[in-house]
Amino acid sequence: MWKRCSVCGEMLCAEHVKLRTVCPSCIKKTTVEYTIHKVVLDQERKKIREFVQRFWGEEEQLTFDRKFIVAKLPTYVAKVENNIIGFISFTEADDAVIIVASGMLPQHQSSGVGTSLIEKVETEAKRMLKKRLLVSTSNDDLPALAFYQSLGFQLYEVKPNVIAEKHGGILQGVGGLPVRDELRLLKILY
Repeated sequence: MWKRCSVCGEMLCAEHVKLRTVCPSCIKKTTVEYTIHKVVLDQERKKIREFVQRFWGEEEQLTFDRKFIVAKLPTYVAKVENNIIGFISFTEADDAVIIVASGMLPQHQSSGVGTSLIEKVETEAKRMLKKRLLVSTSNDDLPALAFYQSLGFQLYEVKPNVIAEKHGGILQGVGGLPVRDELRLLKILY
């Protein structure tokens, strides 16, 4: 997982990402003209597979006790000049929609695109009369945890050791934190 330094813009691997307090005027916000649409073309699904491999090193995601091949799920993509810069994949489950995977090219983080992708899925979930929007993240991914909470999600469950068991051991994550647990968040829609 690669992140961009919010001050200088340098690319950082997960081992070197550190969390720190930064005032709003020092956060580098980017603006970008983009469009969002639902994936229908095989060529777009191929690009999603590439993104998933780049971001997580595998096409399969484990979330909410289910395994998913991300590129086979309903997906929205954000594009700049016909190039995909981010995506969000999701699935239905009972009275909820589960966000299975979401990724953004580092140079487009903090541009509002991720928020727009979440809003697109939330609108679709409401159209389907779902009551909840669910997402999970790993215990080390504090930026994702902060992002989802800023959009109204609440932490409601921790699944200890799920990620460690999937990978056959504890991985090193953001800021050197051990990656073990799945943190589950929800947003009530109605």
